Amino acid sequence: MAKKALTPGRAPEVDALLATLQHPLEGHIEALRALVLGVDPRIGEGVKWNAPSFHLTGAWFATVHLRSTDVLKVVLHLGAQVRAVGPEGLVVDDPTGLLTWPAKDRALLTVADVGQAHRAIEAVVRSWIALVEGSAS
Repeated sequence: MAKKALTPGRAPEVDALLATLQHPLEGHIEALRALVLGVDPRIGEGVKWNAPSFHLTGAWFATVHLRSTDVLKVVLHLGAQVRAVGPEGLVVDDPTGLLTWPAKDRALLTVADVGQAHRAIEAVVRSWIALVEGSAS
């Protein structure tokens, strides 16, 4: 079976997944989708790890943590495999402290209100995709 080509933009399979969830943070998830997809026209989405996930030119870099129902959580990663990084780990511009680091190669973005944190989330996503692009070279 051939792999499905990853394309930029919204994906119907994410719409279908979210329609079945009845998640209490559905509005925030939708706002996050629009925000992330708007950061760069090359970003696309799909269902990966049974959750809405985002990719940039074929490299998966973020996955919504659907088990969280009180605040929106997004795992920022460099794909499924653990990546070797320097002793300090990855460096991401995060002046508002949205990120925690469960591992040196992945971060957890946590926000109560996507609308209020829009600019901060956008800055973190831009910084993260710069890492994704750098790790692909």
